[in-house]
Amino acid sequence: MELREFAERVLMSDSLEMKTARISEPLTDNDAGPSSRIDVPVRPACLQFAARRTAPAMPKASALKLAVKRAVAHHIMANHELQALEVMAMILLAFPDAPKDFRMGMAHVMFDEQRHTRMHVQRCQELGIEFGDLPVNSWIWQKARQFTSVLEYCAGLPMVFEGANLDHTIEFELYFKAAGDRRSAAIMRAIHKDEIRHVEFGLRWLRQMKPAHLSDWEAWQTSLRWPIRPSKARGDLFQRDARLQAGLTPEFVDRLAAMEPGEDDELIPRPTE
Repeated sequence: MELREFAERVLMSDSLEMKTARISEPLTDNDAGPSSRIDVPVRPACLQFAARRTAPAMPKASALKLAVKRAVAHHIMANHELQALEVMAMILLAFPDAPKDFRMGMAHVMFDEQRHTRMHVQRCQELGIEFGDLPVNSWIWQKARQFTSVLEYCAGLPMVFEGANLDHTIEFELYFKAAGDRRSAAIMRAIHKDEIRHVEFGLRWLRQMKPAHLSDWEAWQTSLRWPIRPSKARGDLFQRDARLQAGLTPEFVDRLAAMEPGEDDELIPRPTE
């Protein structure tokens, strides 16, 4: 299967099963085709992006003792993983001239995102809610639509969204364990291990594409677009070792660990009205 066909299947199918199905045939990238973008990914009717502030908020840790609240959490996280998968497909179609090693590496990350989505969907169902029963937001997709280069993608999705998930996955593993839900906890631990490799992927390509005179931190910060900014790349339970395993330098990790929420608000230019 051509990589472009795989990306189009993920982005343009109205079947969740088709979007998240692991392909069994080898991938090739011999015909990348022209650059193309769409405003909104094609999805099943029950998973269309909802109006702002209509999707449920992530339940508080104390509420996760209730199975229905854990189901809501998995529903939200399934949508996050599905959006990440769709964004990656969008990047493959938008930047057909990106290095082939990057494009094929992205496909392998997408396989993980497909699996993460399936795991959350299945656990959501086991806990009593079908994926699509609740409204879903489009925050990740809307921010990713602003990427104008592969460098901006690497700085944004792998190093901010997936970087923050290094912390969030461990936080929710502990929350689920406290609720006695070892199955949900195991899902979060498995995803955490994958996120280390995903951050490593983004960092490796940021280093290859950035201007040589910029440090990792400088290239990362200057490639971000408001409201995506460095402080969004971390959670409350900071996972230093995971970031070092992903290849971030100790200096980079120390700087991120010391960052307080909001202190970088003025570092990333806001769009003009």
